[in-house]
Amino acid sequence: MRRDDVVRVSKRLSHVLRHRPDTVGVRLDEAGWVDVDTLLAALAAHGLPLTREDLDRVVAGNDKQRFAYDDRGTRIRASQGHSVPVALGYTAEPPPDVLFHGTPVRNLPAVLAEGLRPGRRHAVHLSPDAATARAVGERRGRAAVLRVDAAGLAATGAVFTRSANGVWLVDAVPPAFLTVLGP
Repeated sequence: MRRDDVVRVSKRLSHVLRHRPDTVGVRLDEAGWVDVDTLLAALAAHGLPLTREDLDRVVAGNDKQRFAYDDRGTRIRASQGHSVPVALGYTAEPPPDVLFHGTPVRNLPAVLAEGLRPGRRHAVHLSPDAATARAVGERRGRAAVLRVDAAGLAATGAVFTRSANGVWLVDAVPPAFLTVLGP
């Protein structure tokens, strides 16, 4: 499988496992899992025939580790970023003192006025380092990196969890806990 194919399949899997499982006729369980064989059959029936080895390459080769298998390797889900109702089951944990968020520069006025909100997703996604935040923000144009006072926010009672791929999740980040590091 070529790198271009891995990226194309990864995008399709993200769409199916995060937002629209119905587009291939599968249902996610309450924690976002779907049986691997069921998913492969559904994808094949909708024009994307993959072998288990192909799927393994996509899961292993995804630069952001967006997907995870269960302990037995029989079910798969997206690690975070869902817009469909799921309960991922991540336990609350104290965040590091500082986290980061990348966003297109054009979003800065709204973010500084309203803070970070999850939009259509379940939570705001935060990165452990500025470089990752910048890369995430640049997917949609020139990015600004925001420093998040995670310790201060946690002290107000905000609950943080961390996904299987190390992305920190929180319901929202008010503007008072944000500092622009720069575009």
